[in-house]
Amino acid sequence: MRFVIVTGMSGAGRSSVMRILEDDGFFCVDNLPVSLLPTFIQLTEGSSEQIERVALGLDIRGGHRSLQEASDVLKNLKAEGYSLEILFLEASTPVIVKRYKETRRMHPLAKGGRMDAAIEDERKLLSAMKKQADYIIDTTTMLIRELKRQIDEIFVDDKKFCNFYLTFLSFGFKYGIPTDADLVFDVRFLPNPFYVESLKALTGNDREVYDYVMESDKAVEFLRKMKDMLDFLIPNYMTEGKTQLVIAIGCTGGKHRSVTLTNAIYKEFENTEYGCKKEHRDIEKDRLRNICRSQEK
Repeated sequence: MRFVIVTGMSGAGRSSVMRILEDDGFFCVDNLPVSLLPTFIQLTEGSSEQIERVALGLDIRGGHRSLQEASDVLKNLKAEGYSLEILFLEASTPVIVKRYKETRRMHPLAKGGRMDAAIEDERKLLSAMKKQADYIIDTTTMLIRELKRQIDEIFVDDKKFCNFYLTFLSFGFKYGIPTDADLVFDVRFLPNPFYVESLKALTGNDREVYDYVMESDKAVEFLRKMKDMLDFLIPNYMTEGKTQLVIAIGCTGGKHRSVTLTNAIYKEFENTEYGCKKEHRDIEKDRLRNICRSQEK
């Protein structure tokens, strides 16, 4: 029987994961009292219904002592030979605050106080549980469909999982540097397709623009150096406990050069052990702005 414990930060997506696992055929139980956990496992293993996959949700609502007890109970169960997998979900404090405001709910530890302080308190309380986790997923920049794909890869497709996620993000400097970027690269030194009439209306997703930019020796060398830097940085970030990295690549408008290099570096990492995705934040903004100007006239 496959038994998965789903836990982590409130607002990081635990309820969404439980729904995804239920759709994947898991028997799901949410927020079971920790004291009943050993009995529950024994009952499901001995069930005549032949339950093959179980997911149990645990969170802060059980209280501080319950979390400590859960950590100890899981250690003991693993020591007794039970096959348990712990999935830990986390997200940045600003994103969790935003999610709670959107749903108009209160963080379980806030009790009328500041939400960001409550989130940081919870992060400390969950540190022991996080250390026991088999899988750590940072949902800060994830959409639901991306989270579902990640969960399905782990628990349905049984793909190898690495607790590190890369997001490659193109942007335009004239629209501002992404606030969640860990590393920012400026590619405005590369040849600009904007000044080539046949390429101006295209983007870095079009082959003609991609080839134009990557035919530059500077672009090829930059890509190689960026890959070398990330190969060095990622293991060191992982050693320090970091679970995700947002690499932002910017040009003037976020449409040509940054999109091209984002696509190119994504190709270098998409088939590695790391989770990996790419986004083009500003690729359509110039076009939309031009439409708005024409409508105003």
